[in-house]
Amino acid sequence: MSTGVMEHIAALVPPGSRVLDLGCGTGELLAYLQKHRGCTGYGVELDDANLLACAQRGVNVIQLNLEDGLSIFEDQSFDVVLQLETLQHLRNTEAMLRETARVGRTGIVSFPNFAHWPNRLQVALGRMPVTRVLPYEWYNTPNIRVGTFADFEVLARKNRLRILDAFGIQEGQAVRSFPNLLASMAVFKFDRG
Repeated sequence: MSTGVMEHIAALVPPGSRVLDLGCGTGELLAYLQKHRGCTGYGVELDDANLLACAQRGVNVIQLNLEDGLSIFEDQSFDVVLQLETLQHLRNTEAMLRETARVGRTGIVSFPNFAHWPNRLQVALGRMPVTRVLPYEWYNTPNIRVGTFADFEVLARKNRLRILDAFGIQEGQAVRSFPNLLASMAVFKFDRG
């Protein structure tokens, strides 16, 4: 995660929050939140190498497959639940989104925005997009799902989630005007309303 993206996401997390970072990778963002925002909490990760990297960073991490849900956590047990660039890898996206809203007072998700104009152009030319944010060919991508900024707004309404903030990110910069067209990454902060 680039520093610019990390700063935009961190700005959505209130100082001193208790944070759960789902699919935390190497723990880079959680370590940043601890150092710069005074946050505490846990990362959730499946990969052994990432678990070791988290431990080396001083990040508390739990090994858990997100496909199994979050039943080990009580309702509203975290101030913020992060789900950054993980939704598109999950088979049961909608259930995990509801779990995020159940476990946290607020949730923050990010995912590649398939409606970004270069993606649209590649599809119009008859090819699946390959970009920095979507760097894989269609046949070897780890992404199970592709979605757009506008699609998430519909999904949030369907699940009675209130969007508190939403923007896109393009080359480390926030995009608030026409993010569905102009941003390669979508970011949403929400609660249960």
